[in-house]
Amino acid sequence: MNVIALPHDWSNYGEVIEGFKKKYPEIKVTELNPNASSKEELDAAKTNKGIDAAPDVFDVGQSIAATSTDYFAPYKVQAWDKIPDGQKDANGAYYADYTGIMSVGWNADKYGDINSLDDLLDPKFAGTVAVNGKPAEAGAAFNGYLMANQLAGGDINNLQPGLDFFKKLQEAGNLTTVDVTNGTIDSGQTGVVFDWTYNQASYKKELKDKGVNWKYKTFPKAQVVSYYNQAINKDAPHPAAARLWEEYLYTADAQNLWFKGGANPVLLDSMKEDGTVNQATLKDAITIEGEPVSYTNDDSTRITE
Repeated sequence: MNVIALPHDWSNYGEVIEGFKKKYPEIKVTELNPNASSKEELDAAKTNKGIDAAPDVFDVGQSIAATSTDYFAPYKVQAWDKIPDGQKDANGAYYADYTGIMSVGWNADKYGDINSLDDLLDPKFAGTVAVNGKPAEAGAAFNGYLMANQLAGGDINNLQPGLDFFKKLQEAGNLTTVDVTNGTIDSGQTGVVFDWTYNQASYKKELKDKGVNWKYKTFPKAQVVSYYNQAINKDAPHPAAARLWEEYLYTADAQNLWFKGGANPVLLDSMKEDGTVNQATLKDAITIEGEPVSYTNDDSTRITE
């Protein structure tokens, strides 16, 4: 089975993949391009259509999922009824798996505190402020933009404040388009990153071991929440394995592994009800304060276009 765009430190995917391998030792898992964007996942399927190197499954942001159903093979996992109606395609083309909360993370040893969006216009952040990918292609970058837009005074229907902010950030010389990786964060090349809380937790853990104090925060009026989604490639070279993978991801074991990695799994509420959620993880989980910023499939399509 071929998976794509699953870094091991992204929402604890390393343990998730290992769990699948232990459950199905007869299935060889090939990991393609771990740092690919959601759009690049679809590009890989198009480029490799008809050969064994094509991805079998996708893990994509909402905007890409909603506009790419022609590439998906509908499939409803056994836990289908437990997935909220608003978090799945009615025909089974794609379905939510986990979400984080969009946040700002930074090297506190180097930059001190960050309390507002405008703080990032300070010359001390020259060439170091990054979103995780391209907003029209990567879910993390798309939602990072929405957080900035919200903090700048915009909302889902008014996107201009965010555009104005990033223009000012670029004019100040502080915006970088370098792809965010653990390496760019370790080196300081990306010293401020807009990203999901589960990624920030991973950065913080890794940098702590290197003596760096990485901080991150969410903003009460701009807690953007957007689930990533699972889908099966309609031209999957290993379609049966792809379906086993999806079934595995919607077990309590796999959902708890995502939860352990700092994400909120889509079955969290049902797991609380049936007692299968990891209580230790639940105790320390980052929670949403008030009403999160969310959007519909139509919103994501309109914004992306």
